[in-house]
Amino acid sequence: MTPSRRSSVRCLMKPLVRFVAVLLLTTAAPAWAQPTVAPAPAHYADVVAEARVLAYKQVIEGGVPGLSIAVSVDGETVWSEGFGYADLEQRVPVWPSTKFRVGSVSKPLTATAIAELYAAGHLDVDAPVQTYVPSFPGKRYPVTTRELGAHVAGIRHYRGREFLMQKHFATVNEGLTIFAADTLLFKPGTRFSYSSYGWNLISAVVEGASGEDFLTYMRAHVFQPLGMRHTVADHPDSLIYERTRFYVRDDEGHLFNAPFVDNSYKWAGGGFLSTPEDLLRFANTVVLGDFLSEKARALLFTEQKTTAGEGVDYGFGWRLTEDNAGRRVISHTGGSMGGTTLLTVQPDTGVVVAAVINLSGADLGPARKVFSMFVEAAAK
Repeated sequence: MTPSRRSSVRCLMKPLVRFVAVLLLTTAAPAWAQPTVAPAPAHYADVVAEARVLAYKQVIEGGVPGLSIAVSVDGETVWSEGFGYADLEQRVPVWPSTKFRVGSVSKPLTATAIAELYAAGHLDVDAPVQTYVPSFPGKRYPVTTRELGAHVAGIRHYRGREFLMQKHFATVNEGLTIFAADTLLFKPGTRFSYSSYGWNLISAVVEGASGEDFLTYMRAHVFQPLGMRHTVADHPDSLIYERTRFYVRDDEGHLFNAPFVDNSYKWAGGGFLSTPEDLLRFANTVVLGDFLSEKARALLFTEQKTTAGEGVDYGFGWRLTEDNAGRRVISHTGGSMGGTTLLTVQPDTGVVVAAVINLSGADLGPARKVFSMFVEAAAK
């Protein structure tokens, strides 16, 4: 980085930090913190106040450009607020309606489409994927949709600079050409190896089983029925209302605009934009609600195991773990170019936390702490 670029970034950030610090010290609700819900229920007021401090600190001390977070308990939104800036240069604040890249939180969204098709009898998740994607080349072992959904299929992940891909892919099947000729990493089912490209193949399965274009199917059968009005594909050439700008940080901690990327090669595994409030609606209806049948829920939320019987802490599109108290946690994180996301659910207490940040590789520790705080409060 040249000295002039360092100087320009410092000139940008120093006034921003001073401005934010003054607001934090002199107002209860800074202008750049944008709540959209009524005051928190009394039972959670102290927790919300503590959580807001964590969010302020992440912007002021952590150098995060902008973040948005929403929390619900038993289906009721108890806190939703934006912090910092969606656009640093233009001083556009983050609102709860600001759309962020959610990265791999796209996987649980896509998993819902698979679960619907499976429960309706339109998809056999244990059949070879060529049943629905005949153009995908056969491998030395059969690969099934169920295996793809738990990252045990042996499909590779990103290589080299593929994460920075700028090429536009007109169709889901075009996106498969990136890895279709590659050999499997291992015999399917024998071990866990995270693969976003496996979800490229899952999106082609959705098309083959439904007879619809993948994005059309997601809009019509997932986003619209769930009221997710702010969740869309991240088309770089389109004007998308309230889409944030995206940022990266160099080794010295300076912020820059994220490189241009075209996520059309990986809609299903990392290509959607959304908001925390939309993600709350999603989790409350799909994880905690009755939007899906018991058959569909069993596919998503039953931990898969290797052929040796070892659990992989993953169902179909969801991580399945426990907190320190032994309570079940259903979650996923997302890392994208200029985006970091957390969606996490504790079914017993009914707590859902969704947090999005417009920065690559941002620290999710504060959001996880907020989740723990609300779970403890709800458990009392």
